[in-house]
Amino acid sequence: MKKSKFAPFAAMVALSAASVSVMAAEHAVKVDHKALVAELKASFSEKGTAKLDRLDQSPMQQVCSQAGLSGKPLTKEQAAAITKEALASIKAPADGQYLGNWKAGEKIAQSGKGLQYTDKPGSSSGGNCYACHQMTKAEISYGNIGPSLLHYGTQRGNSKQVVEYTWNKVYNSHAYSACSVMPRFGAAGILTEAQLKDVMALLFDPKSPVNDDTVKP
Repeated sequence: MKKSKFAPFAAMVALSAASVSVMAAEHAVKVDHKALVAELKASFSEKGTAKLDRLDQSPMQQVCSQAGLSGKPLTKEQAAAITKEALASIKAPADGQYLGNWKAGEKIAQSGKGLQYTDKPGSSSGGNCYACHQMTKAEISYGNIGPSLLHYGTQRGNSKQVVEYTWNKVYNSHAYSACSVMPRFGAAGILTEAQLKDVMALLFDPKSPVNDDTVKP
C-alpha cells in the first residue's frame, strides 16, 4: 500500500488550523469585557422598551460566556453555584395551583411578542415556545433547538415531582442546566405567574393539543 505524500502536510494544516482556533478562543477570552460592552452599547440606540441594559451580563451569563468562548467546561463548583442560585430564585404559585387554562397557554406558546421596541410598555409577552419545540401535531412550523414536547403530559404523568420539576424548568431553566439557552421565563419576568400556569396547563392537560392529537390548537 502506498503511503500518501499529503498525509503529513494535511496533518500540519489541521494542527495549524487547530492552533489558530485555540489562539482565537484564548484571545476572545482575554478581551476586556467592559470595553466590549461599551463598544456594543455605542453601536445601538435605546428605542421603546428595548433598553441598552440588556447588554449587561449577569455573573452567571459572564461565566457561561467565558466557558463557551474558551471551550472549557464549567468546573463542578461553578455549575453547582449557578444551579443553586437558580433554584433559589424560583417562586412556586402563591395559591399552590400549578395549572391554568391550556387554551390561553396555547396562545402564549404561539406568541413571539414581548421585549421588542415596538411593544407598548406593560403589554404581555408571549413564550414563543414553538420557536424551539414541537408541541402539537397540528402545528407543523416549529424549531428543534429544544426537545419535542409533544405528548408531554401523557408520557410523563402529573405526579407532584414532575409538575414541580416542569414549573422550575420553565421558571428558571438554569436550575437544572447551568448554561441553558432556554429563556428564564419566570426569573427574568418574561411571563407572569398566571401565564406560567397557562403554559403548564398546555403541557399537562389531557385535553390540550399537546396531549390529544385530535384537538386543534
